[in-house]
Amino acid sequence: MIFDRVTDAIIRHLQHDGRMSNADLAQKVGLSPSACLRRVKLLEKNGIIQGYRAVVDRNATRAMATVIIQITVERQTDDCLRRFESRVRECPDVKECYLMTGDADYLLRVEAQDMSDYERIHKEELSRLPGVVRIQSNFAIRPVVAGWKGTMTQPQRDS
Repeated sequence: MIFDRVTDAIIRHLQHDGRMSNADLAQKVGLSPSACLRRVKLLEKNGIIQGYRAVVDRNATRAMATVIIQITVERQTDDCLRRFESRVRECPDVKECYLMTGDADYLLRVEAQDMSDYERIHKEELSRLPGVVRIQSNFAIRPVVAGWKGTMTQPQRDS
Protein backbone atom coordinates (compact mmCIF):
# COMPACT_ATOMS: atom_id res chain seq x y z
CA MET A 1 0.00 0.00 0.00
CA ILE A 2 1.36 3.38 -1.00
CA PHE A 3 1.14 5.97 1.77
CA ASP A 4 1.82 9.36 0.33
CA ARG A 5 0.12 12.76 0.28
CA VAL A 6 -2.48 11.48 -2.23
CA THR A 7 -3.45 8.52 -0.05
CA ASP A 8 -3.63 10.81 2.98
CA ALA A 9 -5.84 13.21 0.99
CA ILE A 10 -8.15 10.37 -0.10
CA ILE A 11 -8.58 9.26 3.52
CA ARG A 12 -9.14 12.83 4.72
CA HIS A 13 -11.77 13.56 2.05
CA LEU A 14 -13.63 10.29 2.65
CA GLN A 15 -13.62 10.89 6.42
CA HIS A 16 -15.27 14.23 5.73
CA ASP A 17 -17.73 12.92 3.12
CA GLY A 18 -17.92 9.16 2.69
CA ARG A 19 -20.58 9.54 0.01
CA MET A 20 -18.44 11.70 -2.26
CA SER A 21 -18.47 10.38 -5.82
CA ASN A 22 -15.30 8.81 -7.12
CA ALA A 23 -15.12 11.45 -9.87
CA ASP A 24 -15.24 14.29 -7.30
CA LEU A 25 -12.70 12.55 -5.08
CA ALA A 26 -10.36 11.95 -8.00
CA GLN A 27 -10.54 15.62 -8.98
CA LYS A 28 -9.84 16.78 -5.40
CA VAL A 29 -6.77 14.54 -5.00
CA GLY A 30 -5.40 14.99 -8.53
CA LEU A 31 -5.83 11.46 -9.89
CA SER A 32 -7.75 9.97 -12.78
CA PRO A 33 -11.04 8.37 -11.67
CA SER A 34 -9.70 4.86 -12.39
CA ALA A 35 -6.49 5.40 -10.40
CA CYS A 36 -8.46 6.93 -7.54
CA LEU A 37 -10.90 4.02 -7.46
CA ARG A 38 -7.98 1.54 -7.41
CA ARG A 39 -6.52 3.31 -4.36
CA VAL A 40 -9.86 3.41 -2.54
CA LYS A 41 -10.44 -0.30 -3.22
CA LEU A 42 -6.93 -1.09 -1.97
CA LEU A 43 -7.56 0.95 1.21
CA GLU A 44 -10.77 -1.05 1.74
CA LYS A 45 -9.10 -4.40 0.97
CA ASN A 46 -6.26 -3.69 3.43
CA GLY A 47 -8.71 -2.72 6.17
CA ILE A 48 -7.60 0.89 6.35
CA ILE A 49 -11.07 1.99 5.30
CA GLN A 50 -13.23 -0.30 7.42
CA GLY A 51 -16.65 0.94 6.37
CA TYR A 52 -18.90 3.92 5.82
CA ARG A 53 -21.43 5.29 8.30
CA ALA A 54 -24.33 7.66 8.41
CA VAL A 55 -24.00 10.54 10.87
CA VAL A 56 -27.46 11.04 12.32
CA ASP A 57 -28.72 14.25 13.90
CA ARG A 58 -29.69 13.09 17.38
CA ASN A 59 -32.16 15.98 17.69
CA ALA A 60 -34.05 14.89 14.58
CA THR A 61 -34.50 11.30 15.73
CA ARG A 62 -35.56 9.55 18.85
CA ALA A 63 -33.85 11.12 21.84
CA MET A 64 -30.66 9.32 22.77
CA ALA A 65 -28.39 9.75 25.75
CA THR A 66 -24.68 9.33 25.24
CA VAL A 67 -23.04 7.76 28.26
CA ILE A 68 -19.28 7.64 28.76
CA ILE A 69 -18.41 4.78 31.09
CA GLN A 70 -15.18 4.00 32.90
CA ILE A 71 -14.74 0.33 33.79
CA THR A 72 -12.17 -1.19 36.10
CA VAL A 73 -11.52 -4.92 35.94
CA GLU A 74 -10.20 -7.11 38.76
CA ARG A 75 -6.87 -7.99 37.09
CA GLN A 76 -4.97 -6.87 34.05
CA THR A 77 -3.82 -10.32 33.03
CA ASP A 78 -4.04 -11.32 29.39
CA ASP A 79 -6.79 -13.82 30.21
CA CYS A 80 -8.91 -11.31 32.14
CA LEU A 81 -8.58 -8.63 29.45
CA ARG A 82 -9.28 -11.12 26.65
CA ARG A 83 -12.45 -12.41 28.37
CA PHE A 84 -13.72 -8.87 29.00
CA GLU A 85 -13.00 -7.73 25.44
CA SER A 86 -14.59 -10.79 23.92
CA ARG A 87 -17.82 -10.24 25.84
CA VAL A 88 -17.98 -6.44 25.43
CA ARG A 89 -17.88 -6.91 21.64
CA GLU A 90 -21.18 -8.80 21.98
CA CYS A 91 -22.97 -5.89 23.72
CA PRO A 92 -25.10 -4.16 21.07
CA ASP A 93 -25.45 -0.93 23.07
CA VAL A 94 -21.68 -0.44 23.42
CA LYS A 95 -20.70 1.70 20.43
CA GLU A 96 -17.01 2.11 21.31
CA CYS A 97 -14.61 0.53 23.79
CA TYR A 98 -11.01 1.53 24.47
CA LEU A 99 -8.32 -0.09 26.63
CA MET A 100 -6.93 2.81 28.66
CA THR A 101 -4.04 3.93 30.81
CA GLY A 102 -4.83 5.74 34.05
CA ASP A 103 -7.42 5.02 36.73
CA ALA A 104 -9.90 3.04 34.63
CA ASP A 105 -9.00 0.04 32.51
CA TYR A 106 -11.62 0.64 29.80
CA LEU A 107 -13.58 3.60 28.46
CA LEU A 108 -16.89 2.81 26.76
CA ARG A 109 -19.38 4.91 24.82
CA VAL A 110 -22.96 3.72 25.12
CA GLU A 111 -26.10 5.15 23.55
CA ALA A 112 -29.32 4.73 25.55
CA GLN A 113 -32.84 5.93 24.77
CA ASP A 114 -33.34 7.32 28.28
CA MET A 115 -32.44 6.70 31.94
CA SER A 116 -34.52 3.54 32.23
CA ASP A 117 -32.90 2.15 29.09
CA TYR A 118 -29.48 2.90 30.57
CA GLU A 119 -30.50 1.17 33.79
CA ARG A 120 -31.31 -1.92 31.68
CA ILE A 121 -27.95 -1.70 29.90
CA HIS A 122 -26.16 -1.33 33.23
CA LYS A 123 -27.96 -4.29 34.85
CA GLU A 124 -28.17 -6.67 31.91
CA GLU A 125 -24.97 -5.94 30.03
CA LEU A 126 -22.29 -3.94 31.82
CA SER A 127 -22.50 -5.42 35.32
CA ARG A 128 -22.42 -8.95 33.84
CA LEU A 129 -19.17 -8.43 31.93
CA PRO A 130 -16.43 -10.75 33.26
CA GLY A 131 -14.03 -9.31 35.82
CA VAL A 132 -15.78 -5.94 36.30
CA VAL A 133 -15.22 -4.48 39.77
CA ARG A 134 -16.17 -0.83 39.14
CA ILE A 135 -18.45 1.02 36.72
CA GLN A 136 -18.51 4.83 36.62
CA SER A 137 -21.05 6.41 34.27
CA ASN A 138 -21.08 9.98 32.96
CA PHE A 139 -23.90 11.37 30.82
CA ALA A 140 -22.86 13.70 28.00
CA ILE A 141 -24.72 17.02 27.82
CA ARG A 142 -23.92 17.66 24.15
CA PRO A 143 -21.10 17.02 21.69
CA VAL A 144 -18.56 19.80 21.22
CA VAL A 145 -16.18 17.98 18.87
CA ALA A 146 -17.21 14.58 17.59
CA GLY A 147 -15.58 11.83 15.50
CA TRP A 148 -17.22 13.27 12.41
CA LYS A 149 -15.66 16.67 13.16
CA GLY A 150 -15.36 17.63 9.50
CA THR A 151 -19.11 17.36 8.93
CA MET A 152 -20.37 18.76 12.22
CA THR A 153 -21.52 22.36 12.42
CA GLN A 154 -19.58 24.10 15.15
CA PRO A 155 -21.29 26.74 17.32
CA GLN A 156 -20.56 30.33 16.32
CA ARG A 157 -18.53 32.40 18.76
CA ASP A 158 -19.10 36.06 19.41
CA SER A 159 -16.17 38.23 18.29
